[in-house]
Amino acid sequence: MSTTTVKTCSFKQRNYTKIQSIATKTALLLSLWSCTTSSVPEPNVTWDTYVNSRYGFEFPYPNDWNAQPKGINNDGIVLVSPKNNSVEIRAWAANRLPESLAPNSTTTINPNFKTAEGVSGVLLVEIDQQLSSMTLSLTQNEIEYHWQGRSQNQEFSDYYHLFYYIAYQYRIRD
Repeated sequence: MSTTTVKTCSFKQRNYTKIQSIATKTALLLSLWSCTTSSVPEPNVTWDTYVNSRYGFEFPYPNDWNAQPKGINNDGIVLVSPKNNSVEIRAWAANRLPESLAPNSTTTINPNFKTAEGVSGVLLVEIDQQLSSMTLSLTQNEIEYHWQGRSQNQEFSDYYHLFYYIAYQYRIRD
């Protein structure tokens, strides 16, 4: 192999590596950008607000979604899409156990999400082979709040922005 060939291969390798790095960074940037732009409401959606008077939380939801029968303790709600009953929005809350009663609950997860009102929490997206979900967990004043949007895996991308918007608009009432 001549010196010229080695220099050419080296030049091509450097350019390929730079292009690959730029492509990776661009893909990451687009992914992050899509998360921030999804705080804009879906077009042509009329909204209602679910209000939980027992635990003091609320969130918007499309007004044509159907509420399932409520539980006896009024800790939350399940809403189902009118287009597909496997697409659900769930929300519930519960009182936290005191540390003395739950000594193994010292696991701490750093917040990675803030609602529009500035409450920090954990937003977890789980992609499974059949069912995928977006779950928001917040803790405030000894109450755990949970909100979840879920659908069949193949449809999750159709609902991602809607779910994200609702999670972002989730409010804890004072």
